[in-house]
Amino acid sequence: MTSTLRYCTLAIASSLIVALASCNQTPTTTNTTQSPAVNSSPAATTTTHNHSNAEQININTAILSELDKFEAQLGVPALSHKIQANRPYGSPEELVTKNVVNQQQFDQIKDLVTVEDVVLTGEARDVDYMSKLGLMRGHMLVANELLDQQKPKEAEPHIGHPVEEIYVDVEDQLNERNVKEFKTSLMSLQDLVKASPKSPQVENNFDTSMQSIDGAIAALPESQRNSPAFVLQVVNELLDAANSEYGAAIADNKVTALIEYQDSRGFVLYANNLYQGISNQMAQVHPNEHQAISTNMSELTKAWPAVNAPTTLVKTPDEVTQLVTTIEQNSQKVLNAKTSAKL
Repeated sequence: MTSTLRYCTLAIASSLIVALASCNQTPTTTNTTQSPAVNSSPAATTTTHNHSNAEQININTAILSELDKFEAQLGVPALSHKIQANRPYGSPEELVTKNVVNQQQFDQIKDLVTVEDVVLTGEARDVDYMSKLGLMRGHMLVANELLDQQKPKEAEPHIGHPVEEIYVDVEDQLNERNVKEFKTSLMSLQDLVKASPKSPQVENNFDTSMQSIDGAIAALPESQRNSPAFVLQVVNELLDAANSEYGAAIADNKVTALIEYQDSRGFVLYANNLYQGISNQMAQVHPNEHQAISTNMSELTKAWPAVNAPTTLVKTPDEVTQLVTTIEQNSQKVLNAKTSAKL
């Protein structure tokens, strides 16, 4: 992403959360009107879910990867940055009065826009935590590829995004889970890559940063991290963010925003890694869904043949969306089965 926790929230697929509504650890949300003058940080993300399966995005706090959903839907280049630059908003309608979008464009997205904060609890909060750390991991995977290709200028934004866009949004949870602060190491790595990209210390600092992210993920119980139902929710969060990023990266049937293309690649790579970790369980317990998810995931990854954008698109945004949707639909079947088993 061109500026952040484009690593997203990213966004919890509402259909997945609704499916868990009957579970013993049912997540609850509390809506409170947020003062835009206080919470105007571009690095915080809040998402609310309703029964129409429409995912609302807080335009006062959402990270760029969330705002990219509007950019991809409306086909307006750099819209996410324009929304961010005009914060705070007292109401969704100020997108129009501040000339961020016109009335016709607003009408297309108004059901997805909110200026209210949402407090996630229970499993939903854990999914959000893991998803944000997954976004960090995706950014770093891409940064590593670019550093290996001796492209530090391209790698640097992807090292910066976890700090600039995501860390602040997950910081409270890190403290609550007694995770050692690692923002400083991320910032140090970014500064080192800027100032001395050929330094042998870059590799050591990079490894330290990756270990810190992995350590934060490990703060979740191992049983949860190995649970197909939990992991599938995180996978779909990452794919949702990747889908938005990919849509924002493409114009006129070609990649016009390289960073967004690379972001989406990183998110899909890590989502695929997570799925591989539960694939044996899925194959045994949910063989049909596993076959569908594996097939579509394999096809989805083809959209990013390399960290460098292809001259000719392998997959159109519509094709990527369809693949992501099919994965989410089969994930939903697994979640529904979990819910039924607890009734």
